[in-house]
Amino acid sequence: SMAPPPAPQELTTVRVQDPRVQNEGSWNSYVDYKIFLHTNSKAFTAKTSCVRRRYREFVWLRRQLQKNAGLVPVPELPGKSTFFVGSTDEFIEKRRQGLQQFLEKVVQNVVLLSDSRLHLFLQSQLSVPDIEACVQGQGTQTVTEAILHYAMSNCGWVQEEENRP
Repeated sequence: SMAPPPAPQELTTVRVQDPRVQNEGSWNSYVDYKIFLHTNSKAFTAKTSCVRRRYREFVWLRRQLQKNAGLVPVPELPGKSTFFVGSTDEFIEKRRQGLQQFLEKVVQNVVLLSDSRLHLFLQSQLSVPDIEACVQGQGTQTVTEAILHYAMSNCGWVQEEENRP
């Protein structure tokens, strides 16, 4: 009898790209990064997504993942680095690379992938308080609904198109 065809390899690509300074020149300026995710894994609700997140949100995410993961080690984030020698651009690029490496390791970890916060962080544009509310069942939508709503709204892509010169 014929052997069954091999199962397709599950593959998740995650990229941290396009750092942008928001509120430039003001006291509350910050840099956010585009997180692009493309996957064929059943673990994810949306097969493609695109959101923008800032470093502070990554710090929150890591803390939450660590709380829930118990003894499973959570990958490190690039340092907070209050003292940095070199240009701002260099710092931002180093941080971008570090954030990408962090997410690449996180999405390969089955335990971390079971945390709904990670999915809302990667596949919706909900704020941190709204992610918390959603995960605790106090949001207007379930986790899956929130992600599908964002995917259908196509925000990530529309935003990219509008900003092209």
